[in-house]
Amino acid sequence: MPQDFSHRVAAIVTEQSNPFELGVATELFGLRRPELDRPWYDFTLCSATPSARMNLGMFTLSGVAGLEAADTADTLIVPARPDTDVPTDPAIIEAVRRAADRGARLVSFCTGALALAEAGVLDGRRATTHWQWAASLAARFPRVYWEPDVLFIDEGNVLTAAGSAASLDLGLHIIHRDHGAEVVNAVSRRLVFTGHRDGGQRQFIARPVPAVPSTSLAPVLAWALERLDTPLTVTDLATRAATSPATLHRKFRAELGTTPLAWLTTERVTLACRLIERGELRLDRVAALSGFGTAANLRLQLRRHTGLSPSAYRRRFGPAA
Repeated sequence: MPQDFSHRVAAIVTEQSNPFELGVATELFGLRRPELDRPWYDFTLCSATPSARMNLGMFTLSGVAGLEAADTADTLIVPARPDTDVPTDPAIIEAVRRAADRGARLVSFCTGALALAEAGVLDGRRATTHWQWAASLAARFPRVYWEPDVLFIDEGNVLTAAGSAASLDLGLHIIHRDHGAEVVNAVSRRLVFTGHRDGGQRQFIARPVPAVPSTSLAPVLAWALERLDTPLTVTDLATRAATSPATLHRKFRAELGTTPLAWLTTERVTLACRLIERGELRLDRVAALSGFGTAANLRLQLRRHTGLSPSAYRRRFGPAA
């Protein structure tokens, strides 16, 4: 990422805003990160009113910028609020429309999708929100293609996240888009949060070894990660773990929620993506180092897991991007 990176992020605060989603936006885009040795986001909280009372009256937020800050934001975030039956402030709707007209990136967390839908910017697009409100929003906004079973959806300049914790996933995805895999991994480690959760959608965030509830699989996971360029099999993993393949499958399901083969393939895709992001141009080299063997297999697995061909992935996330 060039060192002249400058990106203004504004998060709108409304009456009864949810503190969690607001905290996510502040944590990801507002806190300084000197350990990254690069310019970070210029983050602002803004509101249509001089102060805003948070959900359940936990506290009142004051001293934030006026809504005019939304008119200069490169990314505009609309956080969530608990009552979707109350229409969004018309001033906020107009701010969202102005942002959309000038090509700003629009982001909603949880029920914040309501404001985007009311502004009309979700019409004809895929979007998501918390499953609890998905049906009611689908009935109210039939021109939106609601997908309630995913964590987040990236439609280019319009991105929507599901329930509260999915805001972290979408925020990390945005950081990955802007800064690449190395930076988003550093941020996720700082948060003590995995950089990737499989919620049914295609994500581009490379992740570290996931936290597990016990240490039983940790040694074999670390061992496998050091040997991704070799033709590892489930039997190899089971032998290393001193157990049977069937028992290994049960442990993976219990601790990671996936199978050994699926985990191994995902880690190889992650490694291949990192190699491409760092500038490796030779597909056969990427395939060899990531354990896919051939460029054809690499293309198949990368497209299956990210929705992109290697060349398209390089254009989007490579050094030139």
